[in-house]
Amino acid sequence: MLWAWLNKRETVEQPRFVLDILIVLLSAGVGGAIFEKMRLPGVIGFLLTGALVGPGGLQLISDPEQVRTFAEFGVAFLLFEIGIELPLGELRHSFRKLVISGFLQVTATLGIATGLCVFLGRPLNTSIIMGMLVTMSSTAVVMRILSQRGEVDAPHGRLSLGILLFQDLCIIPFLLAVPLLAADTHGSVASLGLAFVKAIVVLLLFALASRFVLQWVMKQIAHLRSPDLFSIFAFLLAMGSAVLAEEIGLTLAAGAFVAGLVLNSSAYGHQLFAEIVPWRGVLLGVFFTTVGMLLDVQGALPLWDEILLFLGGVIILKSVVVVVVLYGVMRERLGQAIQTGLTLAQAGEFSFVLATAAAVAGLIDEPTEQVFIAGSILSLIFTPGLIAAGPRLATFGSMPIEKMREKVTGKAKPPQRVEVKENHVVIIGYGMAGRTLGQILGSLGLAYHIVDSNPYTEAKLRDSGEPFTFGDATRLVILKAVGVERAKAVVIAISDPIATRRCIAMIRSLAPDVHIVVRTRYARNLDHLLEDGASEVVAEEFESTIDLFSKVLRLYEVSSQSIGDFAQEMRAEGYTFLLEASDRAVDPWLVDLLKGVSTHWIEVPQDFVGGRSIAELSVRATTGVNIVAVRHNGRMVTNPPPEYCIEEGDELLILGTGAAVAKFRGLLENVQ
Repeated sequence: MLWAWLNKRETVEQPRFVLDILIVLLSAGVGGAIFEKMRLPGVIGFLLTGALVGPGGLQLISDPEQVRTFAEFGVAFLLFEIGIELPLGELRHSFRKLVISGFLQVTATLGIATGLCVFLGRPLNTSIIMGMLVTMSSTAVVMRILSQRGEVDAPHGRLSLGILLFQDLCIIPFLLAVPLLAADTHGSVASLGLAFVKAIVVLLLFALASRFVLQWVMKQIAHLRSPDLFSIFAFLLAMGSAVLAEEIGLTLAAGAFVAGLVLNSSAYGHQLFAEIVPWRGVLLGVFFTTVGMLLDVQGALPLWDEILLFLGGVIILKSVVVVVVLYGVMRERLGQAIQTGLTLAQAGEFSFVLATAAAVAGLIDEPTEQVFIAGSILSLIFTPGLIAAGPRLATFGSMPIEKMREKVTGKAKPPQRVEVKENHVVIIGYGMAGRTLGQILGSLGLAYHIVDSNPYTEAKLRDSGEPFTFGDATRLVILKAVGVERAKAVVIAISDPIATRRCIAMIRSLAPDVHIVVRTRYARNLDHLLEDGASEVVAEEFESTIDLFSKVLRLYEVSSQSIGDFAQEMRAEGYTFLLEASDRAVDPWLVDLLKGVSTHWIEVPQDFVGGRSIAELSVRATTGVNIVAVRHNGRMVTNPPPEYCIEEGDELLILGTGAAVAKFRGLLENVQ
């Protein structure tokens, strides 16, 4: 009876836990699917469905403590995965710009937000936490939207990524500060600073020990050559490091993140990342859904005025700080600075991590937590619209600021006077494509002129003698200075899709008939650029596809001429076949181009048994090719008769399709 009762008790408690897990996963799946269908980040769907099924909504999961347990579980794995995939090489490559712009953004936002909270009557420790929460932006949401829009490699995309990477690194000191602020609420700044230094020392010792222990463990597991064990230990190391870090006075999240960073630089980092990647969606879904469950809709509604104040303050403060840092300090273009500011004007996933830790530590009360969660969710919902409105707001906002700057600093410096000839080529953008084009034109003795707004390019070319003008090609005065009205062609080879479209519009207003060739990376921009007035668009995505199938077809003896004709017709058709559905067959007339008859030079193999005539080999009947000429010992024989004997080392000029040529090669190789 006792055994039966114990079994019954287990069956009562265990299904509730399993059911809660299923509810979290189902909510994440449904919410993510709905928002992805609407072309919006799935993260927003996770948050909203979590709020719907959580304690403040339908109460499908009614225990707030269990929700926080799920959230901590998701945070640990999420930070472990982020630590492993953090592009350390990218950090080293652009270290100076990343550190300066990221440091200024973080410190300025943190300081201003903390000061505002103190001014509004909040305690200092709570104000510091709120400043930290406001500082972070969402890497997951921003990179997803920029990727969809094809703007990851645009200037504002690269600037956003650099600041986001620095913010991600700041999670460690921020997490370390949470227990210190909670423990030393009334302590002096000196004692708080000393405690923080001690925490940093503990963290460094933990990272040093992890470097040796974790790498040794992974080496032993790797030698077992068991993929299953490797996967198990990958998750075991993530949770084990997190728990150990908590035991020595750090936090779960800090331990998991440090373990990920340590293993990132090891020989097993790539394999660990490969093991974790399939679980990325699950980790993000669990984390953001459980964060959404922390939102109490009924408790947040009476605080609507504070929520809107928080939302507006976050968007305005973060946008202004980023613009001032990038435009005022880093000397980036104003339009790019405005777009970057709007891109980063939201709360981030690490903000929710900090909020959860701060709530557990008692640093923020329940109403403050609800204001933060509700306002942050709204900021994420508004993010796609802010990024989409970025180009127009950048154009509109840059005009009065530029005019004001001209009044303060004096008249804007006019572009340098340049001597340009008729029928020259204006090259906008001095990257690899623009530089290569300039070199080719110069070697042929053709006139060209380069326009670029990168100060490093200007410094490099100042004394080189290259025909170069420093300036923004979206400005009419710059375009007039380089003579686009008299140009043979204008080539736009910049990575910013918004600036590219503005360039086309400005050029067309000056020179309606000039030939404009535009380089773009993604296929989605093709139609827009043609509608804006581009004469031709070179889509890297399509050209790489053409190059790919060209290399494969050459293995099957399809002639270079046939492949070239095929590719040219595809370009003339505007890449229609590549843009349409994948199940659509290739037009027969395009296939006929690939099957077209052409000439090929073929050398007879050295192991060929000579003395066999063209008639004996039945070349025409067997393979379908015609032998047009033979080069034998330096002597050319044209239209050889059927009785002509083929010898090893002969060079044969044959006429036929790619398939026929392949058959002829096989015939020569198989003659005994």
